[in-house]
Amino acid sequence: MRPQQPPPPAAAAAKNANRRRRPDLTLPLPQRDTSLAVPLPLPPSSAPSSSSSGSTTTTTFTHPLEYAELDRISRIGSGAGGTVYKVLHRPTNKLYALKVIYGNHDDAIRIQMCREIQILRDVDNINVVKCHNLFDHNAEIQVLLEYMDKGSLEGTHIPHEPSLSDLARQILAGLYYLHKRKIVHRDIKPSNLLINSKRIVKIADFGVSRVLAQTMDPCNSAVGTIAYMSPERINTDLNHGQYDGYAGDIWSFGVSILEFYLGKFPFSVGRQGDWASLMCAICMSQPPEAPSSASREFRDFIACCLQREPAKRWTAGQLLRHPFILQYVSPGSNGSGGSGGNSLQHQSHQLLPPPPRQHSA
Repeated sequence: MRPQQPPPPAAAAAKNANRRRRPDLTLPLPQRDTSLAVPLPLPPSSAPSSSSSGSTTTTTFTHPLEYAELDRISRIGSGAGGTVYKVLHRPTNKLYALKVIYGNHDDAIRIQMCREIQILRDVDNINVVKCHNLFDHNAEIQVLLEYMDKGSLEGTHIPHEPSLSDLARQILAGLYYLHKRKIVHRDIKPSNLLINSKRIVKIADFGVSRVLAQTMDPCNSAVGTIAYMSPERINTDLNHGQYDGYAGDIWSFGVSILEFYLGKFPFSVGRQGDWASLMCAICMSQPPEAPSSASREFRDFIACCLQREPAKRWTAGQLLRHPFILQYVSPGSNGSGGSGGNSLQHQSHQLLPPPPRQHSA
């Protein structure tokens, strides 16, 4: 009689597991609290991957630019958000802007920077500054951005309406792109509008932006620059406490465009005034208007942006079809003042609903 062979270890383990299985035992599922808004995670294809090399951590993009390949040339700007340097990428001999945030990087700063990168890395629009990479080097968070050789539009005076129309159209094209993707900037102002030698204008600095599709937050926290904030955002008693971030961006845009035309901040107080003075000027007085010397189209354009009631403000898509914008766009124009790249955006405007009736100038 042949001796009985012991079963293979894998088979024995499976047999023992079957013996231990109790079909009558179940675990209750935890109840979800629907009052808590939990953002959905980003899809895997857009999530950054990190690799460490020495003391430098690099967030990898499609074609990452390495930190060791960059040479700082000069400082081109600084402010509360950090310092910006012009840098040279040696292998390609191309210029970029490197935004550096110093300090110990507490949670608030890291959240702000991650929000900025999260938004910029997926943005692909000629009127929005492109982000190329993110580095965490020697306790410094550094963001590699598209270089705009002519800097910001802060302090720019543009009394020439055709030029101002082209500028406004480019900014609106960027806002239209962002708003269609449920991105609210929340800090539109002249210093966050950049221009290059090709006269292409781009929206920059997304440190306080919010992707509305990923959160239930009504987007009403007090961040940004108060001088360019809409009345209902400063005084939450207005508009029944409701804040529409898209309409808020349009108000800030309108204030900026009127400032370009006038060559000065359009309210009765300076933009660097104290909080109380600015609050009274923005929330308690009538919205500023374009002067009577301006064209009827421009006066109406500004009125469409600076409506006290957010619901009465035109959207970015509607403003792109305003006569002040359309009258200076030549047939067959590429939509970027001769610099190329925006024709597809303007083709999409043909699908927009007709613009609402104009306000009386």
